[in-house]
Amino acid sequence: MGRGVESGVDGIKARLAVVMPRLSGYGGAEGFGLRLAQALARAGYAVDFICARQEAEAPAGVNVVRVGRFGPKLVKTLWFALAADAAAQRGGYDLVLGLGKTLNQDVLRVGGGPLPVFWRLSKRAWPAGPARAWKMLRRRLSPSNWLSLAIEARQARNSRVVVCVSDLVRDWLLEAHPELAGRDVRVIYNRPDLDRFRILPGEERAALRRAAGVGEGDVLLLTAGTNFALKGVAPLLRALALLPPHFRLHVAGGRGAGRYLRLARDLGLGERVRFLGRVEDMPSFYNTGDVFCLATFYDACSNAVLEALACGCRVLSSALNGSAAFLPSEAVFPDPADHEALALALEAAAARPRPQAFAWPEGVACGLEPYLDLVAELLRNKGKTRP
Repeated sequence: MGRGVESGVDGIKARLAVVMPRLSGYGGAEGFGLRLAQALARAGYAVDFICARQEAEAPAGVNVVRVGRFGPKLVKTLWFALAADAAAQRGGYDLVLGLGKTLNQDVLRVGGGPLPVFWRLSKRAWPAGPARAWKMLRRRLSPSNWLSLAIEARQARNSRVVVCVSDLVRDWLLEAHPELAGRDVRVIYNRPDLDRFRILPGEERAALRRAAGVGEGDVLLLTAGTNFALKGVAPLLRALALLPPHFRLHVAGGRGAGRYLRLARDLGLGERVRFLGRVEDMPSFYNTGDVFCLATFYDACSNAVLEALACGCRVLSSALNGSAAFLPSEAVFPDPADHEALALALEAAAARPRPQAFAWPEGVACGLEPYLDLVAELLRNKGKTRP
């Protein structure tokens, strides 16, 4: 029947709940939740996916429990937390896995890091002055943020196991919640699909570059993200302006590129920059480029960095990104706001040979397999109560 799928009660198949606001294939956290539910069902567990909205077809063997949500952000967050918790209580599950703002769970996956640390680090994404001060004031006065802080504090108290998506997130979590020191806090990294994200043959890559308008002597820089301010697109543009004209930049994702298009024009970058919007074929995007750069001010564990590595890109990242742990020291820069140092790092990276296929370091827990092992472990010891 698979590994540890019985609950230990008369040989009955163990019943699990995966809880997060959206059942969707779009978005890093949502995609992970979908894959986790699928992996648990394939392992033989009876899996319910408790969500507010269903935007994708449920995997085979996964039952969807929709609780809905409505109103402004505060109401949506509170409604889902309460309604999902009520559904989990009614379900009488052997284990509950919380992947969002949940109230009671056996396993809590922390994919974004604690809010106070996020505020402290991310504020530098906005220039010092009235705009930054107003942004920080709005954050601290937001009732939905008060609710998030309260939920985070509760989760720190009552989760049997906390799983962080990087060592950096674990450090941030322990900084914000020192009461977790000595508790069961684990690290399981994301792992891209290495069948999908891989190095393409030279002819295919050359064809992609021609189709993207990349000249034979051009050096194509890449970056990706939805929040351009947080991902450091502005300092990356300023760094590009210091580089020779054959350096170009393609930006995938994001909304509202107008401010950055204006900045590119003000810097005289002209046709050297292209904002591509949402890109469906990210493996081809990575294979088109020479250097992928994430000048982020805060990133729990960038999937894009791992995907670009798997596609053979030279990769640079700020130190404020959990997946920078997979990069050599010369590929990690300390200050994403220092565009002059960033320009030097980009030029040095472009001069290095293209890397070979990315291999995961031994002994690093990553992907879905450690979650299956964790579930089996907890089911064997399920008599233990939550802290």
